[in-house]
Amino acid sequence: MGTVHARSLDPLPMQGRDLGVNHDDMEGMETEQETKQEILENRNIVVQHVNIEGLGRTKEDYLGHEISDVFNAKNLIDVMKRSHDARMKLLRLGCFKDVEVLIDVSEGADALPNGLDVTFEVTELKRMTGSYNTMVGNNEGSMVLGLKLPNALGRGEKATFQFSYGTKETSYGLSFFKPQPGNFERNLTLNLYKVTGQFPWSSLKETDRGVSTELNFPLWMTTHTLKWEGVWRELGCLARSASFAVREESGHSLKSSLSHTMAIDTRNSAILPRRGALLRINQELAGYTGGDASFLKEDVELQLNRPFLFGSVLSASLWGGMLMPIGGKPSSIADRFYLGGPTSVRGFGMYSIGPQSEGDYLGGEAYWAGGLHLYTPLPFRPGRGGFGDLFRTHFFLNAGNLCNLNYGEGPRAHLQKMAECIRWSYGAGLVLRLGNIARLELNYCIPMGVQNGDRICDGVQFGAGIRFL
Repeated sequence: MGTVHARSLDPLPMQGRDLGVNHDDMEGMETEQETKQEILENRNIVVQHVNIEGLGRTKEDYLGHEISDVFNAKNLIDVMKRSHDARMKLLRLGCFKDVEVLIDVSEGADALPNGLDVTFEVTELKRMTGSYNTMVGNNEGSMVLGLKLPNALGRGEKATFQFSYGTKETSYGLSFFKPQPGNFERNLTLNLYKVTGQFPWSSLKETDRGVSTELNFPLWMTTHTLKWEGVWRELGCLARSASFAVREESGHSLKSSLSHTMAIDTRNSAILPRRGALLRINQELAGYTGGDASFLKEDVELQLNRPFLFGSVLSASLWGGMLMPIGGKPSSIADRFYLGGPTSVRGFGMYSIGPQSEGDYLGGEAYWAGGLHLYTPLPFRPGRGGFGDLFRTHFFLNAGNLCNLNYGEGPRAHLQKMAECIRWSYGAGLVLRLGNIARLELNYCIPMGVQNGDRICDGVQFGAGIRFL
């Protein structure tokens, strides 16, 4: 956190034995001090100059919009508030490591009696930063190298490169981020990547090589993302025991898709919110800009959070989605929905609900999932803002279903199919918040409504991630 330094327009009176102030005069001087303090807070002022010191490669014109509101301040308290807001905007740009604010009376020939100068002292980030780490998994290891060029061209641009070299696969990603001057929320991102994923629940291995471009922008209370993605996908079997249905999906394919995401997020935290709501709607259309895949995909997420008794939080969430193949082509196993596991319907194995073949889960073209949660402070150390604030006890009830639909049957048949064979579970556990990045859950789960072929996790289940039902 930075510091806002201000020098008083009118020095306040001082008192003490060394200044020759008598005790009999103390009461009068306290009254005078309160009067002058009130005058200081309410006195009309004019911000004459706003300076930024410490700029190197950052262009001054890029920062004008972030600090312009300081000139509209009417009194000293207003100046301090607007200066703090401007400081936070400057830090958000990703150009500076630190920003300090100094407020002083104006000096010089053109100085007004009530004039103020505001100075932002900035420390720019290095031209290049890097990171190096190793990751160890089951019978495998990898080295991850990351390079970042913040503020690459002087107007908030950011270039990022990440390279992962492992005993099994090599992946990389290159991205370029460009914000619009004066509107940081409106930005453009270009990506070039190669990513390999292993999905043991389906005995599937997938390698994606692709390019994408994203445009993000706010609109009223909502945020929107428009994205085009072109990806060359290579599917293969992860094990010799893979089912014939998975072997049929193996091979190369090309997907070109357009997608749009709209979100309204009023939560006070994305990881463990105490209040607020989230609505996110995503549509993806593939096939009209080329490629082998051709489908329309809809996905909806809704979450409500409300404070409850004794510092607890009551949360309700609902997910749903549908994938409709276009042109008579069957959907790909890589595009379908998956359900089950510690981040969705707890008490079931990872993505082990729904259609399967010889123990390999194939995903579905329609799903829904809902959850009701009660988060309470720890009984032995509920401290606010301390160590106890990172933990919550967790009571939950989850339900959901995943299936394939016959789109010629009509909506009533679809609803009936989605209402059949509902899986549900309940339990309790402990939640740990890892900053604003992710969270960990350790729950004791009791799965119910188990169907033939489902893989359950009856008892203790551990989960880590960002997005939880």
